[in-house]
Amino acid sequence: MHSFVLPHTSDGVGGPVLLVILDGVGLYRGQADGYPGNALDLARAPVLKDLLARGPVSTQLKAHGTAVGMPADDDMGNSEVGHNAMGAGRIFDQGAKLVAGAIQSGQLFQSAEWMRLIGSSDEPGLALQKREAPTPEAGDLRTLHFLGLLSDGNVHSHIDHLLAMLDESARQGVAKVRLHILLDGRDVPETSALQYVSQLEAKLTELKAGGLDYAVASGGGRMQITMDRYEADWPMIERGWQTHVAGQGPLFANATAAIEGLRAENPGVIDQDLPPFVIHSPDDASRPIGKILDDDVVIFTNFRGDRAIEICQAFTASDADFPHFKREPFVRTHFAGIMEYDGDLHVPPHFLVPPPAIDRTLSEYLVHNDIKQYALSETQKYGHVTYFWNGNNSEKFDTALEDWVEIPSDVISFDQAPNMKAREITAALIKAMESEQYRFLRINLANGDMVGHTGVLPAAVEAVECLDKCLGQILEKSTELGVTVIITADHGNCDQMIEVDKQGRAKQNESGGYVAKTSHTLSPVPFILTGRAAEQYTVNPDAGSMGLGNIAATVLYLLGLEAPEDYLPSVVVRK
Repeated sequence: MHSFVLPHTSDGVGGPVLLVILDGVGLYRGQADGYPGNALDLARAPVLKDLLARGPVSTQLKAHGTAVGMPADDDMGNSEVGHNAMGAGRIFDQGAKLVAGAIQSGQLFQSAEWMRLIGSSDEPGLALQKREAPTPEAGDLRTLHFLGLLSDGNVHSHIDHLLAMLDESARQGVAKVRLHILLDGRDVPETSALQYVSQLEAKLTELKAGGLDYAVASGGGRMQITMDRYEADWPMIERGWQTHVAGQGPLFANATAAIEGLRAENPGVIDQDLPPFVIHSPDDASRPIGKILDDDVVIFTNFRGDRAIEICQAFTASDADFPHFKREPFVRTHFAGIMEYDGDLHVPPHFLVPPPAIDRTLSEYLVHNDIKQYALSETQKYGHVTYFWNGNNSEKFDTALEDWVEIPSDVISFDQAPNMKAREITAALIKAMESEQYRFLRINLANGDMVGHTGVLPAAVEAVECLDKCLGQILEKSTELGVTVIITADHGNCDQMIEVDKQGRAKQNESGGYVAKTSHTLSPVPFILTGRAAEQYTVNPDAGSMGLGNIAATVLYLLGLEAPEDYLPSVVVRK
C-alpha cells in the first residue's frame, strides 16, 4: 500500500507558499516583430513585467500539447488539463486523447454503453428498438440524438469524434439520427462555424444517400445555450432544453441558413454568442425536424467536464433532485456522455469512455502531512482550483485541512467588466494570509482567460492591468507576512488576441481591421518565484523541458517535503 507520509528535507522556505494562477496569461512571441495583439505587452503592468525580466527566479513552462496530456503538440492547453497537471504532479492522458484512442482502437464501439445504446450487427441496442409507447409525433422508431460542441478545437470536443460515431451508427443500421450542434468561436476562430457545418453536412449527405434519415435538428452559440458551468447561469441550460427538447426557437431550413440568417440579424456577433435556432421539417416549415422525445437515445459528445455537468443533470436527474428550472416538456431519455464528467457525483450515470484515473494528487499528500490548504477563485474558475486540481474529485480529502472559497462571478460578457472579481479575490486572499492558518494557498485570477475569450483587445489590456495592480497588493502583503509566492498560468489566451498568418503577422479582414482571436494559444506560461527566501533558489537546469506538471513537486520542495519518486521534478533547486 502506498504511503502518503513524505520525508522532510532541509530545503524548504520555512513559511507559507502561495500559488497565483493568472488564468490565460501566456508569453506569446510572434515570428514577426511588432505583433499588435498581445494584451500583456500592451498593458501597463510594471509588477509582472519587472518580475518576468528580473526575477528573482523566472522561467517559462509548457502548457499545451503532450506536456499536459493532449494528443499532439499542436493542441492548445486549457484550464481543465492545466489544473489537472498542476495538481497531479504527473501527466495523464486527457479527454481528447482518451476519446481519440478509444475510437481508433474500437474500444468505444465495443464498450458496454455503446452496445446498450447502439448495439452491433449481432445485438441491436436501444437506438434500433421500437418505442415502448409510440405516439403520432414520435412514431414507433426511436431517434438517436448527438448533442455537443461542433468544432475541432479539441478543448471540449472534436468534430472527428462525432463523424466517427455517425459512421458507426450507420454501419450498425441506426435509421434516424438528429444532431444538436453548439457553435464554438471560442476555441477556434470566432466566425468559423460554417466550416464545421459544411464538413458535417457533407457527411450527412453521404449517409442519407444510403437511405438513412440523418439531419441537424437544432443549435446555437455555446455561450447562449447548454454549456454553462459551475451553476453560474442556469437559464443557459434552460434555453438549451427549450431549443433541443421542446424545439422552440426561430425555424430555418438548415444549419447554414440558420447561421447566415442569425449573423445578418445580429451583426458583429461571433459564433459563441449567436442565438439558438431550430431546423424545420422539409415537408412542414412550422414543424421542428428533431425534438428530443420520450424514449429517445441521447449522447453528449463533449469530453471535457465543466461545461457538460449541468446539461447532463437536466437529462438524468429526478424532479426531487433538480430545482433549477421546470423541464417543459419533461422527457425520459436513454442518456450517456462520451465520458464521465464528475467521478464523485457520477454525472452522468452512463458514459462511453472512462475518464483519466488521476490519483495521489498534491492536495492528498498535503493533508496526509498535516498541511492546511486554502483554495480561492470566483465562480468561473472555482472548479479548477478545487475539482480539477484534486484530480477530478469534487470532494475535499480532509474538510479540516482544506478550505475552499468561491466568490460569485457576475453573469455578464466579461469585456464589459474586465476586472471581474480580481479585487474581491485579492481582498479575500489577504485576509486568509493574515490569518496565518495556511501553509499552502492557491488562487485563480480568471481575467486573462475569460476576457481573452471575448476577442476584445482593449478589454483584455484593461484586465491585465487590473491583474497587475492586484498582484502588487498580494506581493506587498506576502513580503510583510513572509510568504513565498509562485506566479504562473494554466495556458495562454490574452497574449494573442489577433489571429496570425503562417509568417506570424496579424491577420486583417476585408475592411482592413484585425481578425480577433478568441481561443487559447500554444504559448508557454510564466513561472516566477518571489517573496520569502526566493533569492536562495535558482531555476533547475532541466527547466527548459518542464511544464505545468512540475509545479506540484516545486510546492512540496518549497514546503520542505520530498516529492514522490514518480512526480515530475521541481522547477527550482537550491543555489
